[in-house]
Amino acid sequence: MKKWSIIIGFCLLFTAAGCSKDMANRDVYEESGDTINVNNKRDELYNEGGSKGVRNVSDDYGFVRHQKSPIQGDRGGTEHYSAIDREQVANIISQLSTDIPNVNDVATLVTDQEVLVSYSTDSKDRNKTADQVKRTAMSVIPRYYHVYVSDNTNLMRDVENLANLDSKSKNARGLIDGLVKQMKKSPQGNRMSDSEDENGATKDDVMKTTNK
Repeated sequence: MKKWSIIIGFCLLFTAAGCSKDMANRDVYEESGDTINVNNKRDELYNEGGSKGVRNVSDDYGFVRHQKSPIQGDRGGTEHYSAIDREQVANIISQLSTDIPNVNDVATLVTDQEVLVSYSTDSKDRNKTADQVKRTAMSVIPRYYHVYVSDNTNLMRDVENLANLDSKSKNARGLIDGLVKQMKKSPQGNRMSDSEDENGATKDDVMKTTNK
């Protein structure tokens, strides 16, 4: 009888330990603050659901606006996640861009072909800052994308308004092209390479756009 009591006691001990470990893991994923809440963040990070329900992320545009924190290096408890979808790409670009000196507010839209970045800055060298913002975006996205930037803060609202569109929206391409023309009135930085212009477009890309 005593032997069975000892065995039962050990079983209860292991069961309790297992429950404690499970609860500890659950706490790690459900706590607020800097810890990622997997259950609550799943829709946000992977866009599998949410208020819009299941959607095709390959069609959706991604938009994120990010302001520089008064605390250097602070990102409000967020991390640089992998570029899972366009919204996450926009998030990464906006966050990284606010690390650039004199860049304080960044609105980024990622479409199926280009990245539009509107930002506020008090930089005295507009072209240098434009080049830094553009190359930051280029470092995140696939190389076939073209990047357009503007320090005209009036265009921030235009960039944001296009966030509700996707590649299948009516007149989406015309609206995007119109905004690109407005953004190109601002400095675009230096050429990306000998074969690419300031926005990363080659001669073939320009010809395709002209022939549309």
